[in-house]
Amino acid sequence: MKRIALLRTSVAGKWPGTIVCVTIALAATFLSQHYGGPQLLYALLIGLTFHFLHGNPQISAGIDFCARTLLRTGVALLGARITADQVAHLGLRTGIIVALGLCLTILCGLAMSRLLSRRMEEGLLSGGAVAICGASAAMAIAAVLPQSKENERLTLFTVVGVTVFSTLAMIVYPFALHYLPLSPIQSGVFLGGTIHDVAQVVAAGMLLGPEAADAATLVKLFRVLLLVPVVIVITFALRKLSGEAGNAKVGSRVPSVPGFLVAFMALVVLSSLGVWPPAVTALASESSRWLLVIAIAAAGVKTSFEELLKLGWQPVLMLFVETLFIATFVLIALLAL
Repeated sequence: MKRIALLRTSVAGKWPGTIVCVTIALAATFLSQHYGGPQLLYALLIGLTFHFLHGNPQISAGIDFCARTLLRTGVALLGARITADQVAHLGLRTGIIVALGLCLTILCGLAMSRLLSRRMEEGLLSGGAVAICGASAAMAIAAVLPQSKENERLTLFTVVGVTVFSTLAMIVYPFALHYLPLSPIQSGVFLGGTIHDVAQVVAAGMLLGPEAADAATLVKLFRVLLLVPVVIVITFALRKLSGEAGNAKVGSRVPSVPGFLVAFMALVVLSSLGVWPPAVTALASESSRWLLVIAIAAAGVKTSFEELLKLGWQPVLMLFVETLFIATFVLIALLAL
């Protein structure tokens, strides 16, 4: 009986904050559908304006629940839209280009963080977000970093920055590709291998035709699939670094392989086996999108805009260089084929 009572209290305590985040997500969706623009960015900016609510203990529990639990659930559900057949259709050369570009972009992020005397976590966040799938990747990587206020600010700044750069890429890249000697499929590979957000990859691909859109979507989903090994490597690398530093307190804050990554891979396997109809895949994909929007709204509410501005211009430069790097690498690789 005590456990049931505690469960009821816990659930009841999360409702007010959850309702706030869902309302922000609905408002962001309305703005995106009626006026255009990235849904995630709207959710983030609206969330920032409601930061004053996070100090309310009746609301903070639900906001933390959305920013952590719903985020991980949303990332896990991304796996339902990926199958082994999709990955196989890419071809070995394309797969190598995408995987190599991803790894080198993360290394570029680490190099930039060192060059600018920034923290290693910032290089991992920005490099991983640009290399994999934008805001979703940033939030997934942040989930395995040591928990701190500084990392929360870095994560939110990365989400804002990578969303802005991805939006610009969605607009600029399709027009630039008209002047390059690439086939529709190669153009799709470029878009899927360089634009950060999944929805924006699809939109950019459609501007060049169905053939380019299909190729762009497949390549982008392959990048999303690589989120799992990347986060696992980051997790073990952080634990090793913490252990070598002899700092047990820091090491204890670096989590082991999170369950949401295991769930992600399990859904990829089940989707590949065809155990559910396309309607279930569509439902999982749509649920993932909504959960991520709600989670980003919660991240916005948790963060002070004044603290965000204190991060300065260097994170923007890092994101710009990383975005330019991955675009240049993929383009050169495609032209060299």
